Parts: sequence; structure tokens; C-alpha cells
Amino acid sequence: MIALGLGARSGVDLPGPVLAALASAGLVPADVSVLASLDRRAGEPRVRELAAAYGWRVAGFRAAELAACPVPHPGRAAAAAVGTPSVAEAAALLAAGPGARLIMPKRAHGGVTVALALFIQPAGSHQGFC
Repeated sequence: MIALGLGARSGVDLPGPVLAALASAGLVPADVSVLASLDRRAGEPRVRELAAAYGWRVAGFRAAELAACPVPHPGRAAAAAVGTPSVAEAAALLAAGPGARLIMPKRAHGGVTVALALFIQPAGSHQGFC
């Protein structure tokens, strides 16, 4: 399972940068199962429409939850804007669940930041993503 973490400025176009990020990782929309972001961003119609267009589930996390997730590339701009040093990387990791790892660190283009995380199912476990 791949989780797509999304950070975006208000009002910017989402599909182009998101699809470009997936393509740069050698993935297609069908490889993604969940789009994750800051809770208030995840509730926006443009985010929900993007997710619905590709059959992705939407997950939203509070800034405090995102801030508590260690990431390799924290940013001061995100911290100042939304109260957490990471949106895309932290959201992808949290949505993918325990044992997740980034398969694409954050990439920014046109006011949109995307990161991808892969859920790693523990050996012997038969549970899927909750």
C-alpha cells in the first residue's frame, strides 16, 4: 500500500503536480490507496475531488500529530504556516502506519508538496491497513 502525503497552498492546482510526482517515482494513481494531509486541507473540496477521481481514501491529521512524526526533511516554512515542520512526509508516514518508510521524500512544485510512503507489513502479520 502506498500513501501519498500532500501539502499545498490554498487555491493551487493539485492534479498536475500530484500526477507528475507519481510519474517521477515510476508510479501511477492506481498504486496509491490513500491521500493524506493536514486535517483542514484534507477537508477541502479540491482535495476530496482529487482523491475521488482516483478512488483514494482521504486521511487528515492534526498539526500536532504531524509535528510528532519524525521526518528526514523538516521545513521552517511549513512550521510557520501551519504549525508543523512537515505535512507531506509526516502525513504519508502516518497514513501508511507502523513500519512505514518513505519511498519518495517530499518534492515541491507549483505550491504543492508530495511525499510517498510504503506500508511495510511485519513478517507473519496478516493484518492490513486500518
